[in-house]
Amino acid sequence: MAEKLLMTHCSSFLLPPPFTNGKNSSSPTTYALIILNQHLPRFSPLLWDHGNLYSAAKIRLCADGGANRLFDNMPELFPLEDNASLIRERYKPDVIKGDMDSIRPDVLSFYKDLGTEIVNNSDDQDTTDLHKCITYVRDFVSDEDKPNVSRIHFATSNPISKEGYIGFVCLVELLHFANLNTCVFFSGLQLCILVAGALGGRFDHEMGNVNTLCHFSTTRIILLSDDCLIQLLPSSQRHEIHIQSSVEGPHCGLIPIGAPSGSSTTTGLQWDLDDTEMRFGGLVSTSNIVNGEIVTVRSDSDLLWTISLKKQP
Repeated sequence: MAEKLLMTHCSSFLLPPPFTNGKNSSSPTTYALIILNQHLPRFSPLLWDHGNLYSAAKIRLCADGGANRLFDNMPELFPLEDNASLIRERYKPDVIKGDMDSIRPDVLSFYKDLGTEIVNNSDDQDTTDLHKCITYVRDFVSDEDKPNVSRIHFATSNPISKEGYIGFVCLVELLHFANLNTCVFFSGLQLCILVAGALGGRFDHEMGNVNTLCHFSTTRIILLSDDCLIQLLPSSQRHEIHIQSSVEGPHCGLIPIGAPSGSSTTTGLQWDLDDTEMRFGGLVSTSNIVNGEIVTVRSDSDLLWTISLKKQP
């Protein structure tokens, strides 16, 4: 059986520039930011501005009522600035997209006057606003990258053996850790979508957001709140998670999603899994603790990885 390709993960988007880890500064990641209709995380300005020096967010969207949260909460994150309008202008979304049943008229008018694109999908009631925004981002980034496709391609004589390689990877780290001379590196696979305000509030909304991770399993999507992050670890890869201990941990969890796990193995946790079965109604690895700088995960089922985020003084 062919060895699964390595997928590396790092929450460096939570670190203020300049990065302390030089490898991150050359990351080819394309970030996009989506804001949902929950309280804006305290680190939202960092997510918004983080790319100015290194990996700029190509696009920033509000999902319908997420525009209300941006309008109301962003000025609160700058208590030393007394001009809320200037803050709102500085943090103007590129797009507001959704069925437009939650956004306030004054907020819609404010951002429209600033030039924000308004995309009304009220005719589509079969998908969530987050689903609509992710589809928009994927199409947008794909269109942006089309001129460069010829330069980003399979650099291997056997591309079929590499299929299934998805999500965010740092190319330099992949080559180093997997000891490969060539790798799969399509431009679309560099995309990382950060979703702020994805957790909290109604449980059915939270589960809808988790379901969106599974629906778009070939795109790296990270759900964020003030308290934690959640992302999907596809079973088609083995995973190496680089812990940013200054901003995340130590509490973490691995939860099977979509199907029970017949075999999951980890290193780097206080209670490691060793060819362990996990399922709802049985064992699920919650309230675990990271033990070091790197956690490795291998499973025969897709898993949700969650880790706590530290409250900064």
